[in-house]
Amino acid sequence: MTAIKHALQRDIFTPNDERLLSIVNVCKAGKKKKNCFLCATVTTERPVQVRVVKVKKSDKGDFYKRQMAWELRDLAEVDAKDASKENPEFDLHFEKVYRWVASSTAEKNSFISCIWKLNQRYLRKKVEFVNVSSQLLEESAPSGESQSVAGGDEDALDDYQELNAREEQDIEGMMEVCEYAISNAEAFAEKLSKELQVLDGANIHSIMASEKQVNILMQLLDEALSEVDTIEGKMSSYEEMLQSVKEQMDQISQSNRLIQISNTNNGKLLDEIQFLVNYMDLSKGHIRALQEGDLSSSKGIEACINASEALLQCMNVALRPGHEKLMAVKQQQHLFTELRDTFARRLTNHLNNVFVHQGHDQSSMLSQHMAELTLPKHNPLHRDLLRYAKLMEWLKNTQREKYEGLSRTYVDYMTRLYEREIKDFFEVAKIKMAGTAKEGKGNKFGLHGSSGKLTGSTSSLNKLAVQGSSSRRSQSSSLLDMGNMSASDLDVADRTKFDKIFEQVLSELEPLCLAEQDFISKFFKLQQHPTLAQVEVEESDGVVPSRQPPPGEYRHFISSTEKDMVRLMMNKVFQSIETELNSLIALGDKIDSFHSLYMLVKMSHHVWTAENVDPASYLSTTLGNVLVTVKRNFDKCISGQIRQMEEVKISKKSKVGILPFVAGFEEFAELAETIFRNAERRGDLDKAYVKLIRAVFMNVEKVANESQKTPRDVVMMENFHHIFSTLSHLKISCLETERREAKHKYTDHLQSYVINSLGQPLEKLNHFFEGVEARVAQGVREDEVSYQLAFNKQELRKVIKEYPGKEVKKGLDNLYKKVDKHLCEEESLLQVVWHSMQDEFIRQYKHFEGLIGRCYPGSGITMEFTIGDMLEYFSSIAQSH
Repeated sequence: MTAIKHALQRDIFTPNDERLLSIVNVCKAGKKKKNCFLCATVTTERPVQVRVVKVKKSDKGDFYKRQMAWELRDLAEVDAKDASKENPEFDLHFEKVYRWVASSTAEKNSFISCIWKLNQRYLRKKVEFVNVSSQLLEESAPSGESQSVAGGDEDALDDYQELNAREEQDIEGMMEVCEYAISNAEAFAEKLSKELQVLDGANIHSIMASEKQVNILMQLLDEALSEVDTIEGKMSSYEEMLQSVKEQMDQISQSNRLIQISNTNNGKLLDEIQFLVNYMDLSKGHIRALQEGDLSSSKGIEACINASEALLQCMNVALRPGHEKLMAVKQQQHLFTELRDTFARRLTNHLNNVFVHQGHDQSSMLSQHMAELTLPKHNPLHRDLLRYAKLMEWLKNTQREKYEGLSRTYVDYMTRLYEREIKDFFEVAKIKMAGTAKEGKGNKFGLHGSSGKLTGSTSSLNKLAVQGSSSRRSQSSSLLDMGNMSASDLDVADRTKFDKIFEQVLSELEPLCLAEQDFISKFFKLQQHPTLAQVEVEESDGVVPSRQPPPGEYRHFISSTEKDMVRLMMNKVFQSIETELNSLIALGDKIDSFHSLYMLVKMSHHVWTAENVDPASYLSTTLGNVLVTVKRNFDKCISGQIRQMEEVKISKKSKVGILPFVAGFEEFAELAETIFRNAERRGDLDKAYVKLIRAVFMNVEKVANESQKTPRDVVMMENFHHIFSTLSHLKISCLETERREAKHKYTDHLQSYVINSLGQPLEKLNHFFEGVEARVAQGVREDEVSYQLAFNKQELRKVIKEYPGKEVKKGLDNLYKKVDKHLCEEESLLQVVWHSMQDEFIRQYKHFEGLIGRCYPGSGITMEFTIGDMLEYFSSIAQSH
């Protein structure tokens, strides 16, 4: 290790003006062993800088190189891991922790000891040494100024002290005086020793010569001590004088403290008296207002409000401990209680009289409103009563029983008043509805589309015959009813009148309920005390209310919200609205089941409006309940239409044409689109559309299968063409799939009808070529078909001769007449079918010619007529008819 230390000093540290003090061979903890050296160094220049340098061998291993260096002042902690056992591991905490394993514990301890000494000597900020043996540090500590620590260069480091400039000058001067100072150091040292002895002797003689001055100094000290004794005596006399003054000052302080306590007590007593006078004194004006105030005038009501608020403040004042024992306080509290009870009785009696008086005035106005289908407005009553809102709040806070009694009185009175008004109002609405129904002939209501006019053709609808029922037709309109209605029987204005009446009813009820709910919330201040909700619930359930509800019920109602309590009162006041609305809806549905469409749209709109204002209000809840009934009637109307479609029976002696429920669906859709335009419940109509159209599809196929007079393809073709035209015209997005399906069915059955019909005019020719195609399909080559006995050239010529041009034209003319008998006039499909037959006939002609060319090559056999002849036949037949 000594050789390594010498090499490192020579190669690395001497060129950098550094001295190597200690070295330790280490490797990093936890990694593959790559040995390196940690060196403790100091610089030779001033100021001294102390470093820890990491040195390792080069990759070739022939020289050492400096890898990393840390300043010792950046070292925060040295952790030796274990102070009692030998452990080669240690950590150095710089900006991060470096973990090392020394080659031996002795090297580790020597290095840590050197670091400790450098830290003690050169650094102000001391490094913390953890898990280091105290014995190791004590051994490193110097025992005296001249003691040195063994260890080579470390001893030199501890003993070395630099000379200052003056010492250097003195030494240089001394050496100049003595010429042999350098050549003979022993002689120079002996001379210096002799001169030092001479100086010591001179110092001793000088000390002995100063004995006289010492004696004089001792005498002066004795005089000073006597003066101190004198001063101490005077201080004692002064202290005795101050002691007597202290006793007098203590007596004066005690007297002042007693005076201060008396003043404090007097101030507090005055504060208590002022507190009682300020907060428990009610003016004579307020007392007069509570006892005699006029509760019928605005000025008197305002005076009573101010007086009641002042009384409540006096009664609710927070008395301090002991106040309740004062006789004056007891008298004031008794006076306040009497004033409270007196005013509460006066206020209760007056408000009861106001309820009754306003009720009579309101009833007198009832008749003039009923004739116009309007409900009386209660704004004057609400305006007059709201003047007492603050007094009601006072009554609620002071006399709960009287407050609840007034609440019950108001609710009972308003329940009877509103029940009478609402009942008469709905009677007028029912009379107007019944009058509207009687205006229509036969109590039947016509349909109107988006244009306000009747749609569809009634002549074809009149051919529907409903079998299996001999009773009188119900007043409810249906898709089947429209088959028996002529244009003169349908009054477009009837449903419009019903719609206006129903809208008028809802428009009158909505502001009435909102105004009453707003008044109840403001007048009774329900948001502060929920107890009233309990009273109203008990009354609505038919239970006699008690003053003290059971604890469980009270906890239940105390948790109710303001909206719940207001709604409970509203349920009591307007308990007849939902019943009357359901009765009116039942009447409208009985008059005409299609009224449910109007009612669903109107009711949905009003429910939506009410929910936007207050989702938990009485109006929103009630209209929502009624909307369920209207939706149920709407569903029942749709189910009725489907059921009546399924009961349709077609006459066996007449052609079918456009089925009544197909035409009826068109009129229903036009009516519904008009009613549900921009409606909130469009989704309900879309669902009904799907149910109806699927029922129409199913029953069209059912009737087509049962038809005996008209071919199935014709029934399917005409009706699905009508359905496709209707859906294309109305553009109902939810029925787009059904529209495409209707078009597909129409096209398929048109093609089927054309192919089946064309087989009749050229029946033998068709049979012949079908046989030819069958032979080819069985494997016979096309050019060998002519060798078949039944399909030789002679047989082909024989069949072709049977169909000259005149016969073909005659057959086509008969076919046209037959198609004309099958098709109905309403759909106007005759020319479409005829043109399709022409195209199909030409396709068959070309197909026959192709077969002749392939199966009878070189025979020269051709048809008796050409394509031009065929076009002329079809055109002349169409024009002649």
